[in-house]
Amino acid sequence: MEYHQYCPVARASEILADRWTPLIVRELLAGCHHFNEIERGLPGISRSLLVSRLRQLEDTGVVERRVSDRPKMTLYELTPAGRDLQRVLDRLGAWAIRWVFRDPRPDEEDPVLMAWMIRRRIRKELLPPQRTVVELDFTGRGAQRLWLVLEPHETSVCLKPPGFDPHLIVKSDLAYFQRVWAGQIDYDAAVRSGHLVIEGAPALVRAFPRWLLWSPMARFVHAERERRSHAAAAV
Repeated sequence: MEYHQYCPVARASEILADRWTPLIVRELLAGCHHFNEIERGLPGISRSLLVSRLRQLEDTGVVERRVSDRPKMTLYELTPAGRDLQRVLDRLGAWAIRWVFRDPRPDEEDPVLMAWMIRRRIRKELLPPQRTVVELDFTGRGAQRLWLVLEPHETSVCLKPPGFDPHLIVKSDLAYFQRVWAGQIDYDAAVRSGHLVIEGAPALVRAFPRWLLWSPMARFVHAERERRSHAAAAV
């Protein structure tokens, strides 16, 4: 869409204000480079629309497309202009946290997307050298059991039992875990309360939270919580 206005906000909106486009940029900033990876982080988008949006971002100089070393494997990468949008999305997320971001809505309780978000925020350098299987046992409205197969060189999400016994089992209501992931609920407090249960060898249980980078928006959640605390104390 073109607004035909000589205005920086209008010009930027022509690139970013289309439906799904900011989330596509979010996925690229998160390190997703292959079409299927980007699509997994955007449940509900059609493949044809994703192709169209990526082409628009390429035409406007936000994304560049290249062929990887693997035959016929296309990679999508952000240009310097695209990477600079990190600051824009950070401010957009911080604004939402202050004014509109509350508990998950029923239509936002997606266990597969939650597992995918965890998978891409793993600190691989801290994982044990051997394969580690984490079973995610989500209860509540979004009840589903999924598995993370974690190795230092690769991490994956399995919707069916992967054929290996789990080393860790994570039990939680999905909406509650989403709030822990977002930084709204402290991890240690969640474990102490019993609403988040981690089962497995003690050393792995202790190490598990350190493997996770948590939501990239969690730092803004923590900052907003601290701001509100200071504001309440000043009254």
